[in-house]
Order: sequence, then structure tokens, then C-alpha cells
Amino acid sequence: MYNKFIFINNNRRKKQKELEAQKAEENSQISFDMLANAQNESNNAINNNASSKQKSNVVFKTGGVKRSNVAQATHQSGKNLNRFIDDYVLVDIETTGLSPIYDDIIEIGAIKVENNKMVDEYSQLIKIDRILPQKITELTGITDSMLATGKMPKTVLEEFVNFVGNNVIIGHNVNFDLGFLCNKCKKYLDYNLNNDYIDTLYLARKLVPNSINHKLGTLAKLFNISYEGAHRGLKDVEITYEVYNKLREIG
Repeated sequence: MYNKFIFINNNRRKKQKELEAQKAEENSQISFDMLANAQNESNNAINNNASSKQKSNVVFKTGGVKRSNVAQATHQSGKNLNRFIDDYVLVDIETTGLSPIYDDIIEIGAIKVENNKMVDEYSQLIKIDRILPQKITELTGITDSMLATGKMPKTVLEEFVNFVGNNVIIGHNVNFDLGFLCNKCKKYLDYNLNNDYIDTLYLARKLVPNSINHKLGTLAKLFNISYEGAHRGLKDVEITYEVYNKLREIG
């Protein structure tokens, strides 16, 4: 009887831990989901009013402060493919925060893939006109002195657009990356980034539904992929490439 009680109690604890882990993933994604929803609202407003010049009244929440979007909000107009292909460009960015309008991109990492083999890469730090938040330095290891050696946003975006070309863009929670890239390309280049895209986060949720969560680090551990050096653009892209191909094997 005593052993049965211990078994039931342990089983309850296990279920409780699973629920807590699921809740943690939902909380970690909520800001990104809110951002994606806001961008979708912006895009719908643009489509309904062609003369609006891509302006909307979306409200973004950054650092607990609501800010009205009086600037232009640009959403990617490419198609969401979410399938397995052999020619594409993997992309990951590091930023100063969550808002594509009020925050900055500080690093872009990209890898070009042909016949499912990595053939070229692009990585560049970007100068910004503000002090980098300490929490971003702690997360990425990027410092103000490092950014001081980077290139200007316009130059980096021009190089990035040329590197990507018309290829499909792949990323983990790629709506976040594209939200920034679309807005900054419009701001600095007056260019509409409209590449089709694939989200490995979506594929992972579909193909490995029993994973405790679907963060890139969790998937890397699940698939025995090294996560060392993560939270830097190019390294995260390399991990995403490995995850995408592990998901390909399952799918």
C-alpha cells in the first residue's frame, strides 16, 4: 500500500512538471505571438487600404510599455510554405528588443543552402545609435564595443538582400526575424522584402508534438545537436539547419 502511494504521488509530480514546462513554453512565446498577430493585423489593414502606404494603428508592447505605431509597420508578403525543400537561405537575427519598429537589429546571420548543402554564409554586426541593453549583452555576448566595429544598417541590409536573392527564407520562429527585416528594409532601403518562408518552429510542433517544448535549444538537445555558442546569429542558423534536416527525416 505504501509503495502504491509513492507511485501515485510520483506520477502526479511528473504530470505537474509537464504542465509547468508547457506553461513555460507558452509564456516564452507569448511576446512573439503577440508580435506576429500585430503584424498580421497591420498587413490586413494595408491590403484593405492601398493608399495607406503601409501605415496602421497597431499597438506594440515592449518592456511593459505600450507604444502606438505612428511609424510604418511592414509585414512580409511572401507565402508561408512550411515544407521540406533543398534550396533556401537560413536566417537568424539578434535585436535590442521585441518591436520591429522601435528596436534595432544588431546582428544578421545567414547561410545559403543548395541541394541541401551549405554553400555560403553571411554574418555581420550592425552599428546602433543607443546603448545596448544589459540583458541583451548577457543573452548574446554582444557588447557596445563590438557593435562599434559593425557596419551601418543600410549597408548591412543591402548586403543581406543581395545575399538572399529570391530564395526561400527559413528560420526558427521566423515571423520574428521577418518582422524586423521587412520593417528595416522598408525604412533604410525603401524595399519590400517578400520572399516565401518556412518556420521550423511550426514544423517541430507538428512533427514532434510530444516534446516538452519546441525552443531551439530543446530541439537541439532532443536531436543530439550541439547548442554551444547559441544566441548569436550565425550559430543559431547552423543549429536551425541541423534541426530542419532532423525534422525532414521524421516528416
